[in-house]
Amino acid sequence: MIFLDTHVVVWLYAGLVEKLSAKAAAEIEANEICLSQIVRLELQYLYEIGRVKRQAPAVLNDLERRLGVKLLQSISDEVIEIALRLNWTRDPFDRLIVAEAHKEKAILISKDSTILGNYGKAVW
Repeated sequence: MIFLDTHVVVWLYAGLVEKLSAKAAAEIEANEICLSQIVRLELQYLYEIGRVKRQAPAVLNDLERRLGVKLLQSISDEVIEIALRLNWTRDPFDRLIVAEAHKEKAILISKDSTILGNYGKAVW
């Protein structure tokens, strides 16, 4: 199981696979892909501020159909507890996405240098 950061979800939806590193693409190809509910929230936020053109449900439904992406059902208290300790970022989306990946002991595909420098299972 691997997790995807929101920008990776946007790129996959848009068909911009050339933006992925070879390692990231290989991990995506070889593993079950899961998404945090926080990715769903961040996608909707990006739609509302005009950074993406489709609402979160349309993006996620498409990726589920094409790639078998699974959206986890809920955020647990344990994820929040982990996120409270991730004081290396002020971005609430990043804190929660990383916390959920950490809880699941999963790889997180991200190009974000802050995440790569602070979450040992982040891959780019």
